[in-house]
Amino acid sequence: MLKVDDLHVSYGKIRAVNGVSMEVKRGEIVSLVGANGAGKSTLVNSIMGLIEIQRGRIELAGKDITHSPPWIRARMGMVLVPESGRIFTSMSVMENLELGAYLINDRVKFKQRLDFVLSLFPRLAERRKQIASTLSGGEKQMLAIGRALMMDPKILLLDEVSLGLMPKLVDEIFEVIFNLKKTGLTILLAEQNTKKALEISDRTYVLQNGKVVKHGESSLLMADPEIKRAYLGV
Repeated sequence: MLKVDDLHVSYGKIRAVNGVSMEVKRGEIVSLVGANGAGKSTLVNSIMGLIEIQRGRIELAGKDITHSPPWIRARMGMVLVPESGRIFTSMSVMENLELGAYLINDRVKFKQRLDFVLSLFPRLAERRKQIASTLSGGEKQMLAIGRALMMDPKILLLDEVSLGLMPKLVDEIFEVIFNLKKTGLTILLAEQNTKKALEISDRTYVLQNGKVVKHGESSLLMADPEIKRAYLGV
């Protein structure tokens, strides 16, 4: 579904992503883990086309999208939930969800997507008329994910969805992500909570200073002594 080859991204003289190559197969959850500043968010935003790359190639479903603008990638089925969600706080929950479906012109499909999202997040159904700014932190993150799912994505990019959430809400969000995989959705997850990311993903890439230093099946990395010591605190 997604293939990244030798990607390089710089902020001035700072090399944020340094020769990253990776792939996400159809129906997989692939996680990107690493310390703060490792390059996770920069990589995800570059894949979405929000940050200019210096070198490399990005393919979506076999098509070269390296120089495609973000809205073209969105029309092709790539949807991003950015760090902190970035919902429209002055709008209602329902209005945010409607904006997520701006490419859907079929009323029947819109209703199907809405029913699906509200079944995943019953609290959004209860608060559909509520102004988004009044939601709790966890509810705002649910709304950000729900808004992205309204687009009916082929691949969902998630950037730090657990950031700032209480442990109970983190568990809820990750349960939803795992259940989304059961629907066949392909997911790329950039996440600071390494333990949770490894638990729900099929494969993982470990970033350090903008480079992939380890990658493989998540279950095997979970048992890797270096990973346990550096990221799991054991």
